[in-house]
Amino acid sequence: MSEKARDPKGRWRSVSVCFRVSPEEITFINSLVKLSGLTKQEYLARRVMQKDIVMQGNPKVYKALKTQMEQLHTELLRLSNASDVNDEFMDLLDVVTKICDGMKK
Repeated sequence: MSEKARDPKGRWRSVSVCFRVSPEEITFINSLVKLSGLTKQEYLARRVMQKDIVMQGNPKVYKALKTQMEQLHTELLRLSNASDVNDEFMDLLDVVTKICDGMKK
């Protein structure tokens, strides 16, 4: 029998936490998770406990960032004026901008 998987601090995670979100919210959450390079479980646990999300650059994260930037670019080209921009788009644009700024440092 294999040993149960434990978190980095040796704790057995045996409790489930569930909640409902809208389709727009899960799209945004999934984008943030991909950009972080973490699993969804680890990302949400860190955010809920107000811990920093430190992005570790790797090919998977680079591809997610590239894909997200292409989608943002396509959306910007589609917009005819600034009043067409929704909050989710602006939030995602802000996250990508912060990541790019962090990469310069």
